[in-house]
Amino acid sequence: MGINTQQSLKAIILGLFALFFLKLHLTGDIGKYINPKYDFMSKIAIGIFLIFLLIQVPRIFQKGHAHHDCTNHCCHHHHEKWNVGKIISFAIVIFPIMTGLTFAPATLNSSLAANNGSILSQISYQKEEASLEELLNQNSESLTEKESIDIYSSDYEPLVNENYLTEEEIKSKHEKLQNAEIIEMDEDIFISYYSSINDNPSSFEGRTIKMKGFVFKEGDFTENQFVLSRFFITHCVADASVIGFLAELDGADQLQQDSWLEIEGGLAVANYHGMEIPKINVTNWKIIEEPEEPYIFPIQTWVE
Repeated sequence: MGINTQQSLKAIILGLFALFFLKLHLTGDIGKYINPKYDFMSKIAIGIFLIFLLIQVPRIFQKGHAHHDCTNHCCHHHHEKWNVGKIISFAIVIFPIMTGLTFAPATLNSSLAANNGSILSQISYQKEEASLEELLNQNSESLTEKESIDIYSSDYEPLVNENYLTEEEIKSKHEKLQNAEIIEMDEDIFISYYSSINDNPSSFEGRTIKMKGFVFKEGDFTENQFVLSRFFITHCVADASVIGFLAELDGADQLQQDSWLEIEGGLAVANYHGMEIPKINVTNWKIIEEPEEPYIFPIQTWVE
């Protein structure tokens, strides 16, 4: 029984794709590629790859042949041959899976922020167009309604960022935002608090804020200024947008780009290119390790 090389290679590719997705789930790195709410879709992909693999395995032992119109009582098989087109086709499919298995996923950093232009200019533009709450939280629908996921099923596994809140929890956290002397920018409610503060910075002036983020410095900043930033992921890293607050700190020129800080300071209002934006006057800070989950995701709500 012979082995068909091309069919064998197809089976190996299918197996590698299934292995790659499985590896991402086992290591938790799947959240560095896609929004965790699409976690179940990648699990479905693993099943599809395995099904195709089972279909493909028997073909490995079939002799490859090309059908053609025979003449003069020709009745022999013509084995599949490699050509430039097939080699290119296989290379296109193999390249992404080999890079995925070879290189560790890297989190986004300030280089993307720089490529996207001024963070604060983006905020100013967004405030002219619509509220940040509308623009950034447009995906905050009920998860059970939008994705038809049974969150109470025994097979359901919590997602990486655990960014699920009931309507009551969201209401409670917003009441806390309005009344708290110290605003804590926790990851689960980060985007909602961020939007509220940016939409009306003067109403939060004088209050204390605590948050974590990475340092990003823009070209027109003074030596004591930087943006404490986070990446907001709507669907996957391809649509990542940079969000953050302008911060002022004596000695900020000594901070390294992309270094992670935990800061505390007073909220004030600054003028940036004619727009009022929130600013943090830093009073306490420390360097920290990059969090296990460095990204901010939309709030997903479910109905109890």
